[in-house]
Amino acid sequence: MTNYQSDLLRLLNDRGYIHQLTDADALDNLATKSVIPGYIGFDVTADSLHVGNLVQIMLLRRLQQAGHKPIVVMGGGTTKVGDPSGKDEVRKLLDDEGIAANFAKIRGSFENFLTFGDGPTDAIMVNNDDWLGRLEYIPFLRDVGRHFTINRMLTFDSVKLRLEREQPLTFLEFNYMILQAYDFLELSRQYQCKLQLGGSDQWGNIVNGIELGRRIDGSELFGVTTPLITKADGSKMGKSVDGAIWLNADRLSPYDYWQFWRNTDDRDVGKFMRLFTDIDLSEIARLEALEGSEVNEAKKILADAATTMAHGENAAKLAAETARQTFEQGNAGGDLPVFETAASELSILDALVGIGFCASKGEAKRLVKGGGARIEGEPVHDVDQMISLGDTETKISAGKKKHGLLRKL
Repeated sequence: MTNYQSDLLRLLNDRGYIHQLTDADALDNLATKSVIPGYIGFDVTADSLHVGNLVQIMLLRRLQQAGHKPIVVMGGGTTKVGDPSGKDEVRKLLDDEGIAANFAKIRGSFENFLTFGDGPTDAIMVNNDDWLGRLEYIPFLRDVGRHFTINRMLTFDSVKLRLEREQPLTFLEFNYMILQAYDFLELSRQYQCKLQLGGSDQWGNIVNGIELGRRIDGSELFGVTTPLITKADGSKMGKSVDGAIWLNADRLSPYDYWQFWRNTDDRDVGKFMRLFTDIDLSEIARLEALEGSEVNEAKKILADAATTMAHGENAAKLAAETARQTFEQGNAGGDLPVFETAASELSILDALVGIGFCASKGEAKRLVKGGGARIEGEPVHDVDQMISLGDTETKISAGKKKHGLLRKL
């Protein structure tokens, strides 16, 4: 069904979010009559979310834009177990302090995308450790575990793929899908939550929660999944050659975030505008029809819109101006990363590692030998070259897209 009546499903469909739906007709009908609380869970395994999480955050934003209520479930409890979906090995388990620290750092990201408050469509944030942490093992097995068969659990991709690759799957991880299903049950009871959203790899977990709610409480619950978001070259969204594209500014500068979007493949511009910005669909249609050098202007519009959403309008403007000065005028823009040192001179290898362009001196050596390092625009070929630092800043570059400043304290 694609002729949806509700604003919610029309919005999700038109912008390319829908991959799978449970009972599309009933969900569509419900969304036209009442405010639907819907949730997505985010485990707190790192101190920042990244662009790979962004489509899920945008799903909650779309839910709110269509007049419904987003529930952000922070996985303080499930992080203690670890989601095996898409993983070949066991996650490193965090202690309570590590989980709490990550929780505190992550929560600010959502405030840039959602409106929180006490109103009927205001977003709320909850921690699943509040209920999972209180569970008693035997009663949980008796009341909830009996609704899950090992036969069925073995058919889910998160389990099947790990076993096919002969990678160990711990009993702890095996419980993850039961705990996630229980989340849906608890959210239905506490917040009248009717909808779980997630990526396509979460389909089995979502269906488990829907069935658990029906069996135990007789609740009618729904699920929506998004397609796997890949770039035109087939690589997974959220990664670059330099690693994860973090949402927190202390992990990745707004300038580097802007550059990530500016470097979007021509073929992805329209898709990414629909998924990751609020640009009107008719304007997107116009922009994605541009050809030749005009496509670069569309990419800048994408970068501006995405960076404004994640970091604010001022940060986006500064990033765009820094890029303009750096690339169009050949100057060092004001938002470039800076490495400060008390030394009067610095080796090229120490400079590349210190500013964060390379993770190690070995990586820096390979960059220099490959001709990818430049000082003030001039290539550096000697791995032992020293850089003299005076009263003025020195521009350092790695490849075509990484630029920074060396500064003497």
